[in-house]
Amino acid sequence: MPGGMPKSPSRRPSPAELRSMLGANLRQLSQQAVSISALCRELGINRTQYNRYLAGESFPRPDVLHRICSYFGVDARILLEPVENIVSVSAGLFEHAEVADFVGHSAGKVAEESFPSGFYRFARRSFIHDDMYVQGLAYVYRRDDHTFLRGFEAKQAMADQGLPTAPNQREFRAVVMPQEDGVALMLSRRGAQTASFNYLARVPSFENNFWVGYVTRTVREDVAGRRVERQVVEHLGRNTGKVLAAARTVGFCGIEDVLPYLRQMLKPGEPFS
Repeated sequence: MPGGMPKSPSRRPSPAELRSMLGANLRQLSQQAVSISALCRELGINRTQYNRYLAGESFPRPDVLHRICSYFGVDARILLEPVENIVSVSAGLFEHAEVADFVGHSAGKVAEESFPSGFYRFARRSFIHDDMYVQGLAYVYRRDDHTFLRGFEAKQAMADQGLPTAPNQREFRAVVMPQEDGVALMLSRRGAQTASFNYLARVPSFENNFWVGYVTRTVREDVAGRRVERQVVEHLGRNTGKVLAAARTVGFCGIEDVLPYLRQMLKPGEPFS
């Protein structure tokens, strides 16, 4: 026949293989979450059902799969390929040839000993309210030799800026980059709706658990409030007691409610220079 014999179709993966690949990829992606329970709440997925996905025992509906892919920033190839292959193919903005040597992987990685993984408590003065301070909790983790940070803005802080307060709108993430005498964080909310730049340098005292620096927000000069504030962070590691205690203080507070050693480094009343 013209054109010869038709080629045999390539082998199609079985449903069990698809479930197994999805489960392996979800287990890797879920490592960046604070906890599986918190992740399930954000995804709107039953914890028991999500565990079945992780174990390769069940497969999500198309709409649920789309929700999972959107959340983790991947596509449907998580059914067919290891997630590291997907990430490496679409490395993203920071790995573009124009800037890779400046802000990408080749610019250097943040050593664990210089900015350890785990939970951090942070405190700063409010950008909007002169007499109020903001305390929060964030989580630093590592993936593919990169260092990232994840947390949630306080509801009241979002409301005061006329921004939505749903959890997925309050979430922020950051890329952590090494600096000559500290670390820099490029931080943004989902969809790059707002952004900030953070610089932190380690405080040599206090058992090396503290960093002090500043945070700037990306707003116009004539917008109400300030654009830069002094900031201090404390590494809590994965100490459950300390993390839960810090979680209970998240949000706005007066300077008298900020822990004394954090208050000292924030230097209330002293202009930032």
